[in-house]
Amino acid sequence: MRRRPFLGLLPATLASTTGAQPSAPAPGSENPALGVSHRPLVFPADHGSHPDTHVEWWYVTGWLRPGADERAAATPEFGFQVTFFRTRTGLAADSASRFAARQLVFAHVALTDLSSAALHDQRVARQGFGIAQTPGPSLPQTVRLHDWSLRRLAPSAPGDVRSRLRADIRADRFALALDLSGTQPLLLQGEAGWSQKGPDPAEASHYYSEPQLAVRGRIERAGAPARDVSGRAWLDHEWSDQYLAHGAVGWDWVGFNLMDGAALMAFRLRHADGSTVWAGGSYRSASGVQRNFAAGDVRFVPLRRWTSPRTQASWPVEWTLATPAGRWRVAALQDDQELDSRGSTGAIYWEGLSALRTDDGHAVGWGYLELTGYAGQLRL
Repeated sequence: MRRRPFLGLLPATLASTTGAQPSAPAPGSENPALGVSHRPLVFPADHGSHPDTHVEWWYVTGWLRPGADERAAATPEFGFQVTFFRTRTGLAADSASRFAARQLVFAHVALTDLSSAALHDQRVARQGFGIAQTPGPSLPQTVRLHDWSLRRLAPSAPGDVRSRLRADIRADRFALALDLSGTQPLLLQGEAGWSQKGPDPAEASHYYSEPQLAVRGRIERAGAPARDVSGRAWLDHEWSDQYLAHGAVGWDWVGFNLMDGAALMAFRLRHADGSTVWAGGSYRSASGVQRNFAAGDVRFVPLRRWTSPRTQASWPVEWTLATPAGRWRVAALQDDQELDSRGSTGAIYWEGLSALRTDDGHAVGWGYLELTGYAGQLRL
């Protein structure tokens, strides 16, 4: 889920592109205006952008270890996040000017080094001008902001349906060059990719995931040698017109690749008093059997909190998570994975590498926990 406020920095965004020459979308380069409804998702078109909807994101998180060793029991050494957002501003809808800021593109990237600290960076620009690009309906498909990119590549051979993606990020203090390869089919969340987010039918998104992506590549950190790494990743692609249910201030979300090949996603949207507005998720076994969770099936119970010395926000970094597929403990592998995105989307949130454990503390999976709305109400 990765949904943060987008319009607070619009004047600065416009100023950053003044004087650039815009490029108009080529005919047929965008998906048709279909909105959010109970419709079948069609691929590769729905890997692309849906500019008629209010907000959209392509979000990849994962764990990494040095070398090509993927021993499942060993604790990862690194975690990473690469997220691109698109938002329709609602401005200048009737303007013929190519300079009108109809769509904004944001990007957040992070690298967690469990031996030191979490590093992160952010960018924002309006779409076009040769600066920001979102994917079209056909392969290859690229979302890009300046020289940061996430690309979905064409199949390596005719008939090969496995996903092939490439993330290239070079920030001030770190860099990622990662190849991601599909090992399992797409996981359509909710009702075949239509995910309810509240009691009102309009409070919904189109949402699919790609768990168990095999990762190979290289990371660089300032002051340290480059490292060849391998691991596993999780991709979410989601788009919506009305994501936050009435009364919700934020959400709690997890996405875990289990060591046996299973995949677990769970979320809840919260009231200000911590009670649940709506919840959901899914569990797909290693054999491919999927179980979707109803709104009342998911229970998040905080166990331990960490208070940020920078923002004074109190983040619940350990949880008990109960679902029809099982009961687990979710535990951050590093407390300080807070991201301050007030320089782009305007939000402060916590998103970090975490372990999925049984009640006796045995690790059964690695993935990411995301927390929003604890440093102030989230506004989309």
